[in-house]
Amino acid sequence: MKTKSKDSAAKAISVGDPYLSKRLLVSRAQSAGRAAAKEAMELMGYVVTVKDGWVGKLYPDGSFQKMKQLDG
Repeated sequence: MKTKSKDSAAKAISVGDPYLSKRLLVSRAQSAGRAAAKEAMELMGYVVTVKDGWVGKLYPDGSFQKMKQLDG
């Protein structure tokens, strides 16, 4: 069985390449989400997120203020 090295996988997807793998798409989306959350935290002082079945505000010090419990 042939296996691809990391180098060959990196060469297969270049900046101008129309092929977009699911793995690359998920990676870029997660990276963009983290950057947006960081910017929102700096701007607003909290981000709204879901944790342990609750929607709530997450503050920079790590505290979590519960707003509403999710059904289901």
